[in-house]
Amino acid sequence: MSRIGKLPIALPKGVTVKAIDGVVSVEGPKGKLVQNYRPEVEIAVSADQVVVTRKEDTKEGRSFHGLYRQLVRNMIVGVSNGFSKKLQINGVGYRAEVKGKILLLNLGLATQIEFMIPSDVQIVCENPSTVVVSGVNKQRVGQVSAEIRSLRAPEPYKGKGIKYDTEVIRRKVGKSGGKK
Repeated sequence: MSRIGKLPIALPKGVTVKAIDGVVSVEGPKGKLVQNYRPEVEIAVSADQVVVTRKEDTKEGRSFHGLYRQLVRNMIVGVSNGFSKKLQINGVGYRAEVKGKILLLNLGLATQIEFMIPSDVQIVCENPSTVVVSGVNKQRVGQVSAEIRSLRAPEPYKGKGIKYDTEVIRRKVGKSGGKK
């Protein structure tokens, strides 16, 4: 039995889950999410919890059991609390600001980078060196954060670039100064 898959998911107040014909939909105060699921698993919804079970004990069934349990859990957490990722910008003159639906980034290049903000996520600049990406879909929040980070990944010598706030950059020692 899957250790993750067998755990029931508690439903918070204000969240409704419907699983009909291979499609699970979760609706809550922050929005609505829809996900298709494979026929190897069944999703049973009761008044206060959701239970994901597998139909057959095959390799695919065991694999999808824990996967779809976590996907449904992430949907429930997303529509009730939401997800967010914080990005730090390090470097002299490196900064970010939001103007309408565009994130403007100065990252030490000759031109300013304009990143179009997708409609399903929100981006806020707490200060010029901190960007917060938030939304209800965990996968989209992570993907948009990764796209922003890839514009100028942190380098190991001075640590300049965009990094996650929880990320630790291993610093390298530069060249040593004299000849022998």
